[in-house]
Order: sequence, then C-alpha cells, then structure tokens
Amino acid sequence: MSNHARVVPSPGGGLGEIGSAQYFQALAARVVPDVRMNPVLLKPESDTRSQVVVMGAANAALSAMSWRQRSQLLSSVAETAYRSLAANYDVIVIEGAGSPAEINLATEDYVNLSTARWSKARCLLVSDIDRGGSFAHLYGTHALMPPDVRAQVTGFVLNRFRGDPDLLSPAPEDLQRLTGVPTVAIVPYIHQHGLPEEDALPRGRSTGLGPRIAIVAGPAASNLDEFECLLSAGIHVEFVRDRAGLTRSDWIILPGSKQTRVDLEWLRHTGMDEVIRDHAAQGRPVLGICGGLQLLGLCLEDPYGLEGSGAVTVDGLGLLSVKTRFESPKRILKTAAFFILPPGPWERLNGLIIEGYEIHIGRTSGEFDTEVAVVDAAGVAIGWHRGSVLGLYLHGFLESPTVLNAMFGVSVPALDNALDHLADIVAMSFKPGVLNSLITP
Repeated sequence: MSNHARVVPSPGGGLGEIGSAQYFQALAARVVPDVRMNPVLLKPESDTRSQVVVMGAANAALSAMSWRQRSQLLSSVAETAYRSLAANYDVIVIEGAGSPAEINLATEDYVNLSTARWSKARCLLVSDIDRGGSFAHLYGTHALMPPDVRAQVTGFVLNRFRGDPDLLSPAPEDLQRLTGVPTVAIVPYIHQHGLPEEDALPRGRSTGLGPRIAIVAGPAASNLDEFECLLSAGIHVEFVRDRAGLTRSDWIILPGSKQTRVDLEWLRHTGMDEVIRDHAAQGRPVLGICGGLQLLGLCLEDPYGLEGSGAVTVDGLGLLSVKTRFESPKRILKTAAFFILPPGPWERLNGLIIEGYEIHIGRTSGEFDTEVAVVDAAGVAIGWHRGSVLGLYLHGFLESPTVLNAMFGVSVPALDNALDHLADIVAMSFKPGVLNSLITP
C-alpha cells in the first residue's frame, strides 16, 4: 500500500506501475523491475478507500469491491505472479505487508499467510525496535500465527536498533526459550541511508546549501520519494503543511497528488493558495509536478467523477494558462522530455533532454502555445510556464544528475553506492551463515 509508484515493464509488453519500494528492491537485486514484483498495489484515496492496481494497471471494478470481496481474486493474481517469477529466478525474496497475525483477516490474508504457503519459504519475522515493544510483538505475533505458517518461521530480526546490543540480553535468549525461534539479526538504525522513504513523509534537512525549497505535502500528496535526491545533495528541503513553512521558502514545489481535488480544497482551507500566488507574483520560483501542474492551472474538469462523486468543475490556482480534464485510462509511460525555456529562474533547464515517467489520469491542454515549456519525444506538450511558474508531467526529473548539476551545481552519490552500503550493514548484522542458509535448497 503506497502512493509512491514507478513505471516498469509488463512481461507481455507495455508498461505498468509498481510501488517505489519494490522498484528499488529489484534494483538492489540487480534485476529489471517488472509488474510481477508488485502484482497488487493499493493506492490510498481516503481513510476508507484505495485504488487497486493489478499487474501494473488500475482496476476500477476491484477498487469498488470491499476488502473481503476482492481478496480471493487478488490472491489468484499474486500466486500467478509468484509462480511466474519462480520459473525465471533461482532465489526470490518476498516481503509481506502488515502483520501475519491479524486474526480477524486470517482467512483472506494472501499477502502474508497464503504467500508463505505457496512458496514454502523460510520466513523471518521482522520487528521495528525503534517503536518499542519488539519482544512482546514478536512473541504475540508468533503465538497468533496459524500453526503451519508459524512452523516456517526460522528467525526473528530486530530492525532499526539504537544503542548497545549487549544490553538486549537476556531477552533474545528468553524469547527463544518461549518460541523455539532464535533472534538471528540486530540491524542498527541507519541515518542518511540515501534511499527514498517507503511511505512516510520524508524528513527535510537544513544545510544552507542552495535555495530554501518548500515541498507542499498535502493530504493526498504522492511520489514524494522523488525528492530524496535533493536531500542527498545537501539542498535545504522542507515538507510543509502550513503557511509559515511556505513564507520562509525561496522555491515552492507542488508534488504529485493521488486526489488533486482534495489537495486543492486543502490548499484553500489552509490559506496556502494565497501564499503560493503571492510567491509567484513576486517572481519567485513555483514548480508543479503532475498533480502539482494540474493545481496550477485555470480549472479541473471531472465530468465522470473520477476523483469524487458526481461531475464537477473547480477553479485551479490560475497561475498557468492550462486546463485539466480527468479521463480514463490512466496514462502510464516512460518519457524523454525536451525543455524549452526562456531567460528566468528555469533557464538552466533550457535545451536539456531528460528521461522520466508519467502516471496520471488528467489530460492537460494549454491556452497559448507560447507557454509550452516541455515536450515529449513526439513533440506533444507535457509542461507549461508563465514567468517564474513551471508545471510539467515529468516525474523523476529532479533525480537526474544533469538537472541537479544544471540547477544547483551539485551531484549525488550513485544509487548503487547507497544500496551496497545498506547491504553491507545488513549482512554484518546477521549471525554467520544465516543468510546463506535461507537460500540453500
């Protein structure tokens, strides 16, 4: 479950979306990510509703079903994806979701329980010790798991530990006496690991390098992980949810949004829309990406109620001469974009060709061709500008080393370096021989 997604290939051709966490896990395994690696992705739209993405494509019928209704159907999808991967790879690393001891949902829990049964996997039970109560969590979870899956648990892992591991004794030994399961790893809390956050709001960082950038983290904000490169490069970044955070910024970025109408209403309720307009009126940079672009336009037309009940048209922030109409199907593709920008705050992007990706249902059109700022390989406009305001559909362009160097004169460590560093720490945290035993036939 995540609103952070990436565009990847489908085995039969075409493209689909998977969660960012699974995307980076595939890169860490040195394989090309594809939709089988996240066969079911839930993208929250409210506290009680999620869009269901199946094998990379949004499924409206399944999204409308209750959780229990759709579970058996999704279980079949997940098992098919697993067996397809098992035919291609010698080793599969499987990540469950939530808890395998939700006894009210056990009959429908294919994500943890059924997957363990299909795969006959050697299972590790991982607890976030930074949250506290890990030994009670591990003991209780182990006790409540169905006996057949419980028998597959070969080790406990304490993750994100701060302090001296020697102080944990005798708890691991006592836990093993109670459950028969050893604690096989104590993974330390790793600061500034260089990878995007999976779901949580990233923590901003003040370093004094470059402009002060405020990223508006609305209730439906999505794909916030794409700004991790700014943090890794040492740029001053804050994720803000109030007027004060905006007023002290040099740049304002409106990120992607899973529910653009929701974020627009929130901006107006908080008065942040006025701050954004004032910021732009002073000639200070405002950037909108995907849903952020849609917010910057003249209006949002939703004739089919794709972002809420009933047909509606609402005014946008009016900072770009574009209109957005929500239509199916969702546009999911990788894009090579060419920037066409006049002198001004964005001129350093002019002439660059940058690769990224698009994930959106909105179709945006400009009022004036002279405001086109970005075109795709076919020459179709996917970005517009007016003065200091730039909006575009290209996710991931701020992850480009070329863009970071052009705009800020900085570079970021290669992703492989971050992955290798993390892998080394995790490997050293396990008892000798444990990892090899997990993958030995």
